[in-house]
Amino acid sequence: MCAAIMATKFPEAPKVGMVSLGCPKNLVDSERILTKLRSDGYQMSADYAGADVVLVNTCGFLDSAKEESLEAIGEAIAENGRVIVTGCMGDEADLIRAKFPQVLAVTGAHQYEQVVNAVHDASPPIPNAFVDLVPEGGLKLTPRHYSYLKISEGCNHRCSFCIIPSIRGDLVSRRIDAVLREAEKLVAAGTRELLVISQDTSAYGVDTRHEPRMWKGREVRAHMTDMARELGQLRTLDGRAPWVRLHYVYPYPHVDQVIPLMADGLLTPYLDIPFQHAAPSVLKAMKRPANEAKVLDRIHKWRAICPDITIRSTFVVGFPGETEADFQYLLDWLDEAQLDRVGAFRFEPVEGAAANDLPGAVPEAVKEDRYQRIMEKTAAISAAKLQAKVGRTLPVILDEVGEPDDEDGSIGATARSQADAPEIDGNVFLRDVGEGRQAGDMIDVLIEDADEHDLYGVPL
Repeated sequence: MCAAIMATKFPEAPKVGMVSLGCPKNLVDSERILTKLRSDGYQMSADYAGADVVLVNTCGFLDSAKEESLEAIGEAIAENGRVIVTGCMGDEADLIRAKFPQVLAVTGAHQYEQVVNAVHDASPPIPNAFVDLVPEGGLKLTPRHYSYLKISEGCNHRCSFCIIPSIRGDLVSRRIDAVLREAEKLVAAGTRELLVISQDTSAYGVDTRHEPRMWKGREVRAHMTDMARELGQLRTLDGRAPWVRLHYVYPYPHVDQVIPLMADGLLTPYLDIPFQHAAPSVLKAMKRPANEAKVLDRIHKWRAICPDITIRSTFVVGFPGETEADFQYLLDWLDEAQLDRVGAFRFEPVEGAAANDLPGAVPEAVKEDRYQRIMEKTAAISAAKLQAKVGRTLPVILDEVGEPDDEDGSIGATARSQADAPEIDGNVFLRDVGEGRQAGDMIDVLIEDADEHDLYGVPL
């Protein structure tokens, strides 16, 4: 008679919830934190009710972002009660604790070990040697088909409106072989679009004097141009070149060297450059490079080399001391630059920023008026540029595929062209994509229509 075999019942792992706010760099931090917790045996919870502890990764760049972070902390406490705060607002622990004394712990930006230890203290892990807890490449908070690739932390600039260096410190670059190894693994795991991010992508490797490392049998420098060239050699499982998109690029002279790589199809023809303004007096007050005329000349040369290049940027309106003449200078500069994608925000005094002490505060009503005018200007430029694409065939990547329509069974999809970074730019809305398509597919489409920000088309 056989003895009864008792099935081993493993104890249930503690669950962690995550609220991630702010920029893509914060999102990468959240992914790293969750990957480490997953390797320690924790499960992830999709809601407050199922979590043993909730992490709130905060943003502290602007006062409005801080308010959003405080609201998120309050919501997490109300819905769950066991909350750990990390991220950029970690430097304001006294403020957070004064408003929310129930918070279990507060840690700063990219303090991975401290936040993981805080989770261990709040809800100790349960060791289980029989379960493989971490998928290859770690955990992702983005869809499978695109991934953020963080190449450095911190910034050496001291822009008068920014407190990022005081939060995240000076530039610290990752080893080039580590960056390329991570990119290779991401592409092998299904990533079809890499979004390169940092506080200053152009300065990558400056802190290490562009230290070279061996990669694939040859030396490669920790330098933006070398990195871009190597990323251009990657191939997806079906032999395609993944889209490689450069974000937070300061227009240093060596940026000119990556434009031919875009023309040759090794890099996505897209540059995200935070110009912030164009008027020389405002740029000087911001402590930004004041070479707007030379930048215009370079933009024209970039377009001559790579006609399909997309240039996106952000601008601040209502900066202290900005006159109507300065603002008009910016509008005229935008007419000349014809940037493809533009975001703008009204200046906000942020605690700790040097700009707060500058004379010439701009009234809120004037800020709002200038904000509306710059958005009207850039929307008109965008609409004209997108209208010029009607009738063209463009490659797109599918982000979401809908269900068949009840009436005729047609299937729609939301996609992006090479001119569109996820979450911040426009979309390409498709009709009649057919069955069998899924997120991450790269297809060619005919553009049929356009508006101020988006394109509309049909697969070929």
